Formats: sequence, structure tokens, C-alpha cells
Amino acid sequence: MHEQGGEHHEPRAAEVEREPIPPRVYVASLSDYNDGRLHGVWIEAAIEDDELYEQVEAMLARSPMPRAEEWAIHDFEGFCGVQLHEYDTLETVGRIARGIAEHGPAFGAFVRLVGTEHASDDDRFEDAFLGPFPSMADFPRHVADDLGLEERLDRLAGELRPYVVIDYEAFARDLGHDTGEKDAPDGGVFVFDLRT
Repeated sequence: MHEQGGEHHEPRAAEVEREPIPPRVYVASLSDYNDGRLHGVWIEAAIEDDELYEQVEAMLARSPMPRAEEWAIHDFEGFCGVQLHEYDTLETVGRIARGIAEHGPAFGAFVRLVGTEHASDDDRFEDAFLGPFPSMADFPRHVADDLGLEERLDRLAGELRPYVVIDYEAFARDLGHDTGEKDAPDGGVFVFDLRT
């Protein structure tokens, strides 16, 4: 609660920071579904593959249908915009969930760029991820700072300096051909170099 002039008031919805939803999936028994019954379980997905399979097997074993063996993903949340499909493997689900649990929404953006089948290598994400930036135009400014370009330009003769500028918009546009970007949750962008 906040105090204001001696009074207490509850924080407004915009003031309350929400905890990110951990990646989880709702896995359902297809035998039950085909028989008009919902039988399934929500599973926290950022666990090892064998644990995912154990939870699915336990759900199927509790089914009232004899010999319930087939399952499908019927819902999911916390995957940072990555679209899962009904018959994605638990290995795919676990890999993406663990990446999001470790790296946050940037990993979700990476998977949306390269696809679920190409996001299996955690090292590839770490090599490709260049960082979050307020906008794509801020990325070339960061590159220029790292290279010391503005400092070098400042050393030019005083009369010449006002005429020599870096066109950051064009720089960003040119970098965009080899750089992937996806919207970050705060309105900025995650920048990736997919040439790695």
C-alpha cells in the first residue's frame, strides 16, 4: 500500500508488476477427448524431458478410459509468443520452456525468428543474441560507441566536424538485412545476428 497525505490506497493495476507466467502446457488424453470427456493436466514445462513424459504417463494412467495411450497439447501459456502445436514433441516443448526459463522473453523472440526446429542449440541463441534495445535505431549507436566512432569524429578539425555525421537510420536499415529483430515486452526490440 502507498501512503499519500496520511491516507492509504491500493496500487492501481498499472502500478502492480506482474510476475511472468512460467511456461506450461495442458496435455490431454485423446481417448477421453474423443469420448467427449476432458481429462488432462497442466504441466510446468521447464523441466527435463523424462520428467515431462512421466507426468504425461501419470495423467494417462489416471484416465477412466481403458488403454489411454495417446495425448495432445490442448493449451499452453508463458511461451513468450511462441506458438505450440497440438502434436509438438515433449522434447520440443521442454527445450523451448527451459530456454525461456533461463533467458526470458528474448529466447521466445529467437524461437519465433528461427523456428522451433532450429532453436535446439542454446549456444546458438547466446551467439546470436546482441541484446535488448529501446529501438532498432539504438542498436547502431551501440555499435558506433563500441567502435569509438563518435570519439574519432570529434578529433576532426573543428570546422569540418559539423559536416561529418553518422546516418544512424541508414546504418540501422543496412544492419537490418543481416539482423533479426522482435518486439521486446517493454516496447523495445531484441536484436539477433542470425549469421552466426
